[in-house]
Amino acid sequence: MCTSLTTCEWKKVFYEKMEAAKPADSWELIIDPNLKPNELAPAWKQYLEQHALGRLHCTWCWHTWQSPHVVILFHMYLDRAQRAGSVRMRVFKQLCYECGTARLDEWSMLEENIESLVDNLITSLREQCYDEDGGQYRIHVASRPDGGPHRSEFCEACQEGIVHWKPSEKLLEEEATFSGASKPRAQEASGYNFFSLRWGLFWASLCLLIIYLQFSFRSSTFL
Repeated sequence: MCTSLTTCEWKKVFYEKMEAAKPADSWELIIDPNLKPNELAPAWKQYLEQHALGRLHCTWCWHTWQSPHVVILFHMYLDRAQRAGSVRMRVFKQLCYECGTARLDEWSMLEENIESLVDNLITSLREQCYDEDGGQYRIHVASRPDGGPHRSEFCEACQEGIVHWKPSEKLLEEEATFSGASKPRAQEASGYNFFSLRWGLFWASLCLLIIYLQFSFRSSTFL
């Protein structure tokens, strides 16, 4: 039984995608609010999603806000003999900074965001539980609204010692690194390098043309 619409949507998307990815195995998804990072039972694996986009609701003052810093923890286990697997999931919540209540807020996510996150989860499952090449992880953070620096004092994940990067800063850092590496190449390509292969062929062709004209002129003089 689902406790919320978001939980129902998570289960629906997860079961559909796992049925397509591993039709011979049965998997279950369990919401576990007591899940702890790096505290794993034997043979269990862990996947941490650090850049989920979620909408949070304060159940006290009804304040609602969107955050690109939602952290989701997954513990995964596959019984190969029984061909059955289990995923335990915990979404770390945030405190409301409007009313200052100690009540942790409810959360929700758009269906398209849930599908992307489930794709990442299945990628990790294939890598860690099936020893397969899971493919590429999906990160969609470039167009997210950013309301300023992450306030770790209101974040449940931060309070439990999970250090997660800020998506916008990570992308800017990667973009700066890429731009810095490509800039000298661009300047080099736009400049005139007279010792390049193209210029060498040009000068060689020009010399051959001059020699040919001189030879033709001398031949016509003797005639």
